[in-house]
Amino acid sequence: MRRPLLLLVGAVILVDTMFYAALAPLLPALRHDLGLTKSDAGVLVGAYALGTFFGAIPGGWAAARFGARAAVLTGLALMSTAGLAFAFAQSLPALDVARFIQGLGGACSWTAGLAWIAQETDRERRGEALGIAIGAGIFGAQFGPALGSLATQVGREAAFAGAAVLGLVLAACVLNTAHGEGALVESGSPPSAILRDRRFRLALWFTALPSICFGVVEVLVPLRLDVLGATALAIGLIFFIAAFFEALVSPVVGRIADRRGAQAVVRVGTVAAAAGLALLVLPTSVVALAVVLTGASVALGSLWVPGGTLVSSRAESLDVDQGWAFAFNNVGWAAGVAIGSAGGGALAQAAGDWLPYGLGALLCLATGVAAMAHRPGRPLRSST
Repeated sequence: MRRPLLLLVGAVILVDTMFYAALAPLLPALRHDLGLTKSDAGVLVGAYALGTFFGAIPGGWAAARFGARAAVLTGLALMSTAGLAFAFAQSLPALDVARFIQGLGGACSWTAGLAWIAQETDRERRGEALGIAIGAGIFGAQFGPALGSLATQVGREAAFAGAAVLGLVLAACVLNTAHGEGALVESGSPPSAILRDRRFRLALWFTALPSICFGVVEVLVPLRLDVLGATALAIGLIFFIAAFFEALVSPVVGRIADRRGAQAVVRVGTVAAAAGLALLVLPTSVVALAVVLTGASVALGSLWVPGGTLVSSRAESLDVDQGWAFAFNNVGWAAGVAIGSAGGGALAQAAGDWLPYGLGALLCLATGVAAMAHRPGRPLRSST
């Protein structure tokens, strides 16, 4: 594991996630200023994921064809440009487009960055390395709400323009690194090989499932906190705390997945996530909702690490480029968030918050039951 490379990629993923997560404290203000409904808010949250969905496969191709560094640079350029556009947008369609372009950039940086780490790390340490990188992304989710809260105080223009400049600084650092100049792997197998693999598709589900649930949470929880009287600063702080604990747990989960297999993580994480989602509809105070949100976030976030570890392992076993593996993994994340945010917002608008929370809990519970029924003689390990 090359620690300088891990730190650099972690910083890129952190900034990417910061842009994504900055929206939560802004939703109440945007609802008041632009008349957003829950469905509108769901589309705005999901626009980023939709951009990632359409950008993931081109990002994987770019990483495999031109190397990780070129793909990460492309992602940072798109992300910073879109950040500036979001800073000065004055209508809901313009905000949606800016979020979509941010998602395109994030697809390139996440796909190439995680593939870069996987390629440079021994299999025995890969789960831990990916856990650290994903933890950096979660840590970025802590700063995202802080950025959103800052934007409500100093103005969206100043806050997001400053963050865009940070993205350009990171691009300069990536440009000066000596690694990742060429294609990641000269693989003999086409990317379709991993899509035909049942265990790879299962790994994608471990990414898509928490993404669906987080999509629901990131739309409904900020709006509920606003109804309960929380300020934009308080909403940002609550999401900061939830992401902080999620980030602390992520590397630990990676080590457990390396040593005991992904199945052990999935069994516990899915059941805990189901309980957390079911409880989110109950709190009638800001503090109680913050506590439940933190628990649900930690449980859901624990599923991303074994998912990423299995994705990387199956690609290596089938001799498929890591860039393609994490491109498909990003598709799973993006599709999940888009479905969860847009669908969750629409269902909540029509029937109440209980319905999308309940459906998410059922999906988690069903996955946990299936994992518990899996034959112990064939553990879901990251090795072949």
